[in-house]
Amino acid sequence: MLRRLAAGDLHAFQGYRHDAKVQRYQGWQPLQDSDALAFLEEMATAPLFQRGQWVQIGIADARDGALIGDIGICTSADGESAEIGFTVCPQSQGRGHGTDAVGQAIRLLFECTAAARIVGVADSRNSASIRLLERVGMRRVATRHTVFNGEPCIEHTYAVSRHDGGCRPDREEVRME
Repeated sequence: MLRRLAAGDLHAFQGYRHDAKVQRYQGWQPLQDSDALAFLEEMATAPLFQRGQWVQIGIADARDGALIGDIGICTSADGESAEIGFTVCPQSQGRGHGTDAVGQAIRLLFECTAAARIVGVADSRNSASIRLLERVGMRRVATRHTVFNGEPCIEHTYAVSRHDGGCRPDREEVRME
């Protein structure tokens, strides 16, 4: 389930954000505990879907509400599109949690904003993220050579539009706890 991040998430948040394998394909850097706590407190009350601003929301295990990852969302300045990025802790990967959460986030964006298109960018070496983006109905729309985190890479941009019928899978209703 999707929910707001909270100060009580510090231990779990720091656990996956300090894992080098998780961080490899991410645009963020691990934070010291005091900075991470300030970030979590800021995100707990940050306005959702404010144009031109990134916001992080938590991915929580539906059984107990424990934080297992997070999704970054940025609605464009003109409100016509949005970008998402996601992180799931290693212990929860491969179980469908990321797919469900990203699908919920896409549906939430289409329900709560005027965004006509949502994009996600993945390093071509990050096959798990690419498969997730494809599972939620995104299609590759662009590829570019770039340098990311100091190393050359190929990035694929995936997109889904409101006119494509939103996204799959539609396992459950969208909810933001």
